[in-house]
Amino acid sequence: MRAAIFYATREGQGKRVAEHIAEHLRALQYDVEVCDVKASPESIDLQPYQMAFVIASVHLGRHEREIMRFVKSHRLDLVRLGAPFLSLTLSEAGAEDPAAPEEKRMLAAADARRMIEVFVQETGWRPPYVLPVAGALVYSKYNFFTKLVMKTIARRAGGPTDTSRDYEFTDWAAVDRFVRDRADMARTH
Repeated sequence: MRAAIFYATREGQGKRVAEHIAEHLRALQYDVEVCDVKASPESIDLQPYQMAFVIASVHLGRHEREIMRFVKSHRLDLVRLGAPFLSLTLSEAGAEDPAAPEEKRMLAAADARRMIEVFVQETGWRPPYVLPVAGALVYSKYNFFTKLVMKTIARRAGGPTDTSRDYEFTDWAAVDRFVRDRADMARTH
């Protein structure tokens, strides 16, 4: 079975997740292509695939414009493929933080859901399966201004503010379960 993983990323966590999913699917005997939609999202052909995943990072409350263009251009194919959507956001890191008070986790989870709903409204695509994924704080890849903004956001959220290192919050086991479940469903249909 042929599968494609379409992603957009700024600092690279979306690519890491896409490549991780590809490795998982290859282990399940899928023929997989990984595609960064940044170059020309409208010209990508989804016809050869029986399965697809869409991955997008959130920056300052919005998913990347390249993935928005890609989804708008290929909405009908994504529906045909039953493509799942993975939304990478630091809000999900807050929702999954066991040290955070329950109210704070609930607010962070609501924020992650809100960003997904905005994505759905703006693209017109309602994916059948959605997984909010805790992203990463990659201070080493931010310019001065972005580093300052991200540090301020992290401080307010109770996250790490040491800009001398990067922080990854992705729950790889949850991503693996999600991918395995989607792959199992695709094989039975």
